[in-house]
Amino acid sequence: MEPLARLDSKSILAEDIFLEIFDQEDEIMKARMILSLTDRAAELGVKKKFEELLKAYKKVDREAKQRERKKPIAMLDKWTNFEGPYNNMFCGAWVAGEDGIFAQNDSQVETVACYHPILPIERMKNLETGEEQIKIAYKRNGRWDEIIVPKTMVTSASKIVALSGRGISVTSENAKLLVRFLSDVENMNDSHIKVQYSTSKLGWIQNDFIPYDTEIVFDGDQRFRQTYDSVSERGNWEIWQSHMQKLRKSGRLEIKFMMAASFASVLVSLLGGLPFIVDLWGETEGGKTVSLMVAASIWANPDESAYIGDFKTTEVALEAKADMLNHLPMILDDTSKTSSRIRDNFEGMVYDMCSGKGKSRSNKELGINRENRWRNCILTNGERPLNSYVSQGGAINRILEVECKDNVYEDPQETAELVKKNYGLAGKRYIEALKSIGKEELQRMQKEFQKELKDDEAMQKQSLSLAILLTADKVATDYLFRDGEYITIKQAKTVLINRNDLSDNERCYRYLKDKIAMNEQKFDAENKVEQWGILEEGRAIIYNQAFKDLCKNGGFSDKAFLSWADRKGLIETQGGRMTKVKKVGGNPVRCVFLKLNENLDEDGFESVETMEMYEQEELPFK
Repeated sequence: MEPLARLDSKSILAEDIFLEIFDQEDEIMKARMILSLTDRAAELGVKKKFEELLKAYKKVDREAKQRERKKPIAMLDKWTNFEGPYNNMFCGAWVAGEDGIFAQNDSQVETVACYHPILPIERMKNLETGEEQIKIAYKRNGRWDEIIVPKTMVTSASKIVALSGRGISVTSENAKLLVRFLSDVENMNDSHIKVQYSTSKLGWIQNDFIPYDTEIVFDGDQRFRQTYDSVSERGNWEIWQSHMQKLRKSGRLEIKFMMAASFASVLVSLLGGLPFIVDLWGETEGGKTVSLMVAASIWANPDESAYIGDFKTTEVALEAKADMLNHLPMILDDTSKTSSRIRDNFEGMVYDMCSGKGKSRSNKELGINRENRWRNCILTNGERPLNSYVSQGGAINRILEVECKDNVYEDPQETAELVKKNYGLAGKRYIEALKSIGKEELQRMQKEFQKELKDDEAMQKQSLSLAILLTADKVATDYLFRDGEYITIKQAKTVLINRNDLSDNERCYRYLKDKIAMNEQKFDAENKVEQWGILEEGRAIIYNQAFKDLCKNGGFSDKAFLSWADRKGLIETQGGRMTKVKKVGGNPVRCVFLKLNENLDEDGFESVETMEMYEQEELPFK
């Protein structure tokens, strides 16, 4: 080729130039020639004309090569000859056409490797593990289909036979040949087979945040495909933002806290935290589920069939989903609706989810152990506080409780419908804000909040989580909502639980009082359908069986509670027994006589004044 400096606006567009480009067999040299000539054309002011001609010559060259590849099989020596959307590939001595794949031996006898077209079309490399999968295209009954499988499956004759279940004609007889063919085609076309980087996780991957980096595709567990796809944008940002500002202005901590928890999830790993749970609890229909939908709408479609999950599953499935979500929040609706497997080991499940690490399990296809890992925030709701299910200090310290009072939303239906139509709009903006702030400044903000919380040793882990949540709230308030509606330190401290002040029995007492207050009709003598007992003079006289059922339904031990309540003076006893006899309809019935007194001191004992009051009231009856 003539030196670049000698080329003018006319000679650089000559046919000889383009023929020389496409005669070049070395792809790297060809690319360098094109770049150099494009730069020279730009200098001469004919870049657009040069690129148009280059495009036309590329098309002609490609069509010529395709015509060459589609010659009858007998004339072919090195190319596949498949009809369809995929480019033919170099295949060496293999005969590959519409009738299948054949290997030729020295005597020119053809051996069947596969009875239909098949070829590798894409390599997928997982960013977290470095493991490769391969996308294979195959044609059956005149129709092409694609499948993604682990690389190790198509390199092993014993494993590739599993593809027969997907309609590929492979048996133990032809498995070795099919493995060789796929390997040969992949290796001989290495520069033409696209390498697609993939991930089985959401959240921070290297310097990117998935799924906002659209060049990276999902290759994870297909059970969670719907969850992955739900992390998307729909609707109008201004509509969503305006409605959230209105909700935040209402001052309801339930709303602001669950939103902050959702934002905080992507900060856990950045700030060196461990997973923690934010639990919204309350017996009334005050807006618990809607609050979860609001929190979910930050990132994804909040519909129950999309992003939000529940406890009607297995611990293994929860671990797998947490691993996939990785840094995005796991949102689980209604702790009362659990599968039997979860219910039997609820405390262990809570502890494991807060550990951020699953149990090592064997991968059937790879034959190796893979450990699930996650660093996120878990949002839950239920009628009872999540702490009532657990007693381990390690688990309790990772739980922040928010009580849901009545009427959180003026119109819960309006909010629910709005977030179903407008969602996933805040997440990307929030990630951009975090990147602009930088990790060091975020760490500084968290440390400042920790100082303000002035945590003691008993609540240290809780306050670490709470400081992350407050950092998330500040960023969201400053960069997304710009409304000044921060969660205050005073408000934040209300969700801290001092485990030293907690006991199953104290929670049982509170649970029983709540149940009694909400079911007064069941203590009415006129109620003939279901009666729990009688209310009289500051006491709940509960039929023994009804009491046992209440404790069982609440997940508490009736015997342990009665022993504790006796020590605290909260029940009346008789003859050394924890129950007393009460005549009901002329018949003696053994009952629990429970005092409905709320004035307990910080240790769970009744105050001196309260005890004196009870003694004075009961004197006439002694």
